[in-house]
Amino acid sequence: QSTYCSLYTHLSFNAKAKVSMSRFEPSNFVNYEKLNENVNIVRKRLNRPLTLSEKIVYGHLDDPVGQDIARGRTYLRLRPDRVAMQDATAQMAMLQFISSGLPQVAVPSTIHCDHLIEAQIGGAKDLARAKDINAEVYNFLASAGAKYGVGFWKPGSGIIHQIILENYAYPGVLLIGTDSHTPNGGGLGSICIGVGGADAVDVMAGIPWELKCPNVIGVKLTGKLSGWTSPKDVILKVAGILTVKGGTGAIVEYHGPGVDSISCTGMATICNMGAEIGATTSVFPYNHRMKTYLEKTGRGDIAALADDYADLLVPDAGCEYDSMVEINLDELKPHINGPFTPDLAHPMADIGATAVKNGWPLQVKVGLIGSCTNSSYEDMGRSASVAKQALDKGLKCKAAFTITPGSEQIRATIERDGYSKILGDVGGMVLANACGPCIGQWDRRDVKKGEKNTIVTSYNRNFTARNDANPATHAFVASPEIVTALAIAGTLDFNPEVDYLTAANGEKFKLKPPSADELPKLDFDPGQDTYQHPPAEGGSKLRVDVSPTSTRLQLLEPFDKWAGGDLEDLQILIKVSGQRIIWGLFRRGKCTTDHISAAGPWLKFRGHLDNISNNMLIGAVNIENDGVNKIKNQLTGEYGGVPDVARHYKANGLSWVVVGDDNYGEGSSREHAALEPRHLGGRCIIVKSFARIHETNLKKQGMLPLTFQNPADYDKIRPDDKISIKGLATFAPGKPLSTVVKHSDGTKDEFQLNHTFNETQIEWFQAGSALNRMKELQ
Repeated sequence: QSTYCSLYTHLSFNAKAKVSMSRFEPSNFVNYEKLNENVNIVRKRLNRPLTLSEKIVYGHLDDPVGQDIARGRTYLRLRPDRVAMQDATAQMAMLQFISSGLPQVAVPSTIHCDHLIEAQIGGAKDLARAKDINAEVYNFLASAGAKYGVGFWKPGSGIIHQIILENYAYPGVLLIGTDSHTPNGGGLGSICIGVGGADAVDVMAGIPWELKCPNVIGVKLTGKLSGWTSPKDVILKVAGILTVKGGTGAIVEYHGPGVDSISCTGMATICNMGAEIGATTSVFPYNHRMKTYLEKTGRGDIAALADDYADLLVPDAGCEYDSMVEINLDELKPHINGPFTPDLAHPMADIGATAVKNGWPLQVKVGLIGSCTNSSYEDMGRSASVAKQALDKGLKCKAAFTITPGSEQIRATIERDGYSKILGDVGGMVLANACGPCIGQWDRRDVKKGEKNTIVTSYNRNFTARNDANPATHAFVASPEIVTALAIAGTLDFNPEVDYLTAANGEKFKLKPPSADELPKLDFDPGQDTYQHPPAEGGSKLRVDVSPTSTRLQLLEPFDKWAGGDLEDLQILIKVSGQRIIWGLFRRGKCTTDHISAAGPWLKFRGHLDNISNNMLIGAVNIENDGVNKIKNQLTGEYGGVPDVARHYKANGLSWVVVGDDNYGEGSSREHAALEPRHLGGRCIIVKSFARIHETNLKKQGMLPLTFQNPADYDKIRPDDKISIKGLATFAPGKPLSTVVKHSDGTKDEFQLNHTFNETQIEWFQAGSALNRMKELQ
């Protein structure tokens, strides 16, 4: 591969005006000239310096001359450079693209097989098992990719975000991905945004993509990282400051002299977990760390071109942010966040006492490193540095220990360079190059469901039951090197900065701060070739078959159009109880996309809307009884599961509504959390506030996501109410809708509901979905 990359780089330098976006798409080129032209138009119009994120976003405007631009207010029509989809969300995205009737994708697009591989007994065997049980889905995605011109990364290739960083992200690119951790690419100076599948279909169809003009939060970094403090600690600290919804509607832009002390993959870690504060995305300015990474991954030609446009790829001097956070890296200490929410931040020095105070189990049962957030060469090297010190003293992990390489390239390289052996010798098990336990793909057998226990991970999310389906598991998030240290010590109250371990010979010793190379001294080892190119001659003669009897895949039927009147007497399906966080202990109504459409064992049905709908809201807490998946059927008076009652209402012609609390739909980009309510007869979701991606996904599927104008009106709604939504005949941007709530005792309440629909989105609602509207316009 190094010979190929050298030749490729040499050829590209000889044609400097034309540098390919990736080695897989030699006829698609990086277009900084156009980006620069658009930025100059917008800067002149706005008459002010621009932040980096503004440059990249506004530089991709469909109409830079005429577009109305106001942060936090207007909707932008953008032209992203490319699309990426992981296999769990790609199924529905490709089914929707097939429904559109279009022959080929309009922009470079890729599918990545990483979500359907369950961690069980080890990498090779788990991968072989996944290929067998998911053969129908993999064949569908491979054949759909070939037919419609989409690149296909086979199972075992690695996690989507690591593959993007290694191959597709570059400074200034605008990429959308059907996964909430797509912002990982911000570590390479890209604007990479997580979306639902219907958004991806728009871009693949060549339609301008809409995004509400983001606010920009500045995070100024001073000082430099050292010792046990890692890039992960930066975002753990930021999450503690901004909370899980503090970044909603904003791009987080890191800048300042501290940036240069962070590796490119470290910057990616920080951007990746920005999803946990609700940010639209996060980004770092182009610098020498990015240049080095581009060169090491065979893209020296892009680095050279980026150097020529360096002023374009950093913020303008004097630009202004909507708010500012400042972090001195010299003073930042290692952190650990959790349990049950990723914004409950603790310095490592405090976690022991806090755990004792709150009754959190101190024994660490499992330490898990890797995931899309922390599986770089540097991450694995720093973890191996800690593990080697323990081995040299005759110690192994007291906790179970797993390692997830981010890509086949990382797996092959850490194996060649000895890291895998060290991590294995200390007691670790190397899992497949896939998401695995991070998304609940973990056949965990060391504890029973309901057994209280603690795990520590280098992942990004730690919602209740997310990793192992056990609601009693207390999951904490930290850097890979801290996780490794805690797995060796076996206890949560071990602080490697000050605490001692006991060697096999009885002597006390302290672990030294980890050290490792940012990038391999030799070239990366590419490992096995796992990429399938779309056929050069096109896919018009290829077929994509979906069996009508399949339990895994199902062709989509169009949703019904709006009937033209108000929505009368909608039944409350479930009122999700309000959320309260008290030191990470059990909170009632945190309603993430994991609660609305669970992952784990349900991932197998992501391509079959009717089957996946059997998990709709089964994790949400019913305010009526504090029960999970137990609601009253108002037609029969009996209690049943949420999907069962919804199906009964639909069969009887009764449309329904869900009522929720703050930040409803936090978490994953999975559009199934919007498709399922629509499929089972839902018309409207009324909450105090939405997470960005979920709100958009609901609009795309013809649902009405509405918010209480007065949040206190949430308390007026009772579980057996009927709700009417008034004003739809004059539905317009910025104009609230009204609601009449009829109580079973004959009384009623009336109040206003806000929405964020623009004119185009109102057309989606009226047509029944964005896909229906696309077909109307063809």
